[in-house]
Amino acid sequence: MLRFARTFSSSRHVLRGQNMTEKIVQAYAVGLAEGKKVGSGDYVSIQPAHCMSHDNSWPVALKFMGLGASKIRNPRQIVNTLDHDVQNNTEKNLTKYKNIENFAKKHGVDFYPAGRGIGHQIMIEEGYAFPLNLTVASDSHSNTYGGIGCLGTPVVRTDAAAIWATGQTWWQIPPVAQVELKGELPHGISGKDIIVALCGIFNNDQVLNHAIEFTGDSLEKIPVDYRLTIANMTTEWGALSGLFPVDKTLINWYNNRLHKVGPNHPRINQQRIDDLVEKSKSLKADNDATYAKKLVIDLNTLTHYVSGPNSVKVSATVQDLSQQNIKVNKAYLVSCTNSRLSDLEAAAHVVCPTGDLNKVNKVAPGVEFFIAAASSEVERDAKASGAWEKLLRAGCKTLPAGCGPCIGLGTGLLEPGEVGISATNRNFKGRMGSKDALAYLASPSVVTASALLGKIGSPAEVLREQEPSFSGVKASVEDTQSQAKEGATASDKGPVEMLEGFPSVITGELVLCDADNINTDGIYPGKYTYQDDVTREKMAQVCMENYDAEFQTKVNAGDIVISGYNFGTGSSREQAATALLAKGIDLVVSGSFGNIFSRNSINNALLTLEIPALIEMLRAKYRDAPKELTRRTGWFLKWDLPNSTVIATEGSLDGPVVLEQKVGELGKNLQEIIVKGGLEGWVKSQL
Repeated sequence: MLRFARTFSSSRHVLRGQNMTEKIVQAYAVGLAEGKKVGSGDYVSIQPAHCMSHDNSWPVALKFMGLGASKIRNPRQIVNTLDHDVQNNTEKNLTKYKNIENFAKKHGVDFYPAGRGIGHQIMIEEGYAFPLNLTVASDSHSNTYGGIGCLGTPVVRTDAAAIWATGQTWWQIPPVAQVELKGELPHGISGKDIIVALCGIFNNDQVLNHAIEFTGDSLEKIPVDYRLTIANMTTEWGALSGLFPVDKTLINWYNNRLHKVGPNHPRINQQRIDDLVEKSKSLKADNDATYAKKLVIDLNTLTHYVSGPNSVKVSATVQDLSQQNIKVNKAYLVSCTNSRLSDLEAAAHVVCPTGDLNKVNKVAPGVEFFIAAASSEVERDAKASGAWEKLLRAGCKTLPAGCGPCIGLGTGLLEPGEVGISATNRNFKGRMGSKDALAYLASPSVVTASALLGKIGSPAEVLREQEPSFSGVKASVEDTQSQAKEGATASDKGPVEMLEGFPSVITGELVLCDADNINTDGIYPGKYTYQDDVTREKMAQVCMENYDAEFQTKVNAGDIVISGYNFGTGSSREQAATALLAKGIDLVVSGSFGNIFSRNSINNALLTLEIPALIEMLRAKYRDAPKELTRRTGWFLKWDLPNSTVIATEGSLDGPVVLEQKVGELGKNLQEIIVKGGLEGWVKSQL
């Protein structure tokens, strides 16, 4: 039986201008029909400029070889870095690192050893991620590349192996949100304050699984380092990418970078910068480009913001938290988020505002303050500027250039009952150590001030400056989808061409699993994840058992499961998709999906649809009914694939229509993957 791919509702298929995200995807898409203009909702095959993997390069290599591949399609496309577990000197880890190095050498792949720095920083420093290109990585923080105008987005290991073997993978162009950064930042407020405020203010999944494009009249006054921090944490905000424009500030940054790397760098050179200047004049969002929504935040109204504890969706001003006298045990200036030179220098200014090394503020007794540069180059520059020495004299403890405490590895993890404040990107419960610790996120200057004060506090308290006045952040959001200019829809251009033998219609009864955030443990219990001998029958039996024990008796093969928002959140286990397939579920509908689950669905040929209106209609229908975790609805869904339309009916397939709307196209390129049973099958067929 054929399995199918994911799509979501979209009214974006109109003959209108493209936004920046769509234009970059257009440039890196392969196999498009002649004259095809891509838009949000479309599945496309993409051939990214580069694909980076880090410590997971060896698992990717094993998957690559397991596909039957023996040669990397384009070695210049692939980058391997070692950055995550660099403090681990066990024989097992060193063997893995050596395996990765040997594999890279054998296949002619660019390789960067442990100690060179964090992969994302290397990708930027070495010019792999470059403005107006599309670069992916098998790591969730590849969004970082958007800070330099590069469309960066994460892929899973199967995707990475497919790129190694064939040069390409798939992507569904997400809805695109415009985020206007209005006005100018007050003195001392940083990019970290912007993104922490955005995560805390817009904390109801407004940008979940969206691509973000940042705009604003004063954007040129936001330094590139701030942009990289903001783009990096669009991941925590729930987005798939966060793209800044190519402007004078960025061009100047590359001209300065050119002086540093010299004239003969293979990727950062005068010719490439000149080409970028010309390319940027035409490759920009069209005047009639449309966006799914627009969010606005007034930078003039910002102050220092802190996330937490243990959630990026909870934020408060540092002034409010300072009054609560929250004791700090550990502080961190590490990770791909805020360990660049400007971050270290901002911290150094707090510990030594006069520049006199004999007048350095010290880390408070009982507090450990850990620092690590984003790369060996950054550490070298920080030593040259004097920032590193100031931080050492303040009592900071150094870690190698790379990851570490941010992901719960190495020295300095939080112990039970401790409080940590960090300039990293995630403060999930237990991520940086004990699940019984509390973790906060803040800017480098706030983290440093807190380490010196021994409690969460502001730089003004250390520098004995007057706290800036603050009366609240001004922010707004509007749905701009309905404002999209009308034009010829996808169906006006004719139906989607279907492969011979590919079903043109998918139907089934809707079974409601009425909950948001059903995670991968709820779909497929974690205790089975690493049992390699679990049969397909057993997978079907345990499917959704942690969510509802009655799921097994209420759901039949051929049914369509419909659930709430962020379905499949949690771990990257692909069994969350394959267990549903084993149960005979070929299609899952929800308000939205966790991104990793979405990719695993396509890669295993499971069909998913995002239709928020439909879940809301069913919830309204059963609002006053007794609670059931799993409920047969008597509603039926029909997906007309050639015409990219879904119809929901009541009572039967021929019953009254309750919903009809357009969805994204399932093009021939994705049909090919699905027919082969998923991405691995497709790759094998290509080889």
